[in-house]
Amino acid sequence: MGISFWQILIVVALLVLLFGRGKISELMGDVAKGVKSFKKGIKEEDETKSINKSDDNSNKD
Repeated sequence: MGISFWQILIVVALLVLLFGRGKISELMGDVAKGVKSFKKGIKEEDETKSINKSDDNSNKD
């Protein structure tokens, strides 16, 4: 048997009651910052690799 809509709703309601809306929004903000940081790190890594490749190609000439 799968999880029904009502079961998910009850779990969400319990989380809001236990942690409060402010705590949950802080947590989601921290998650968003982590995702942004991860994406920035991946982008910087890709840029570094492309710079290294262009340096290698110019040294071969």
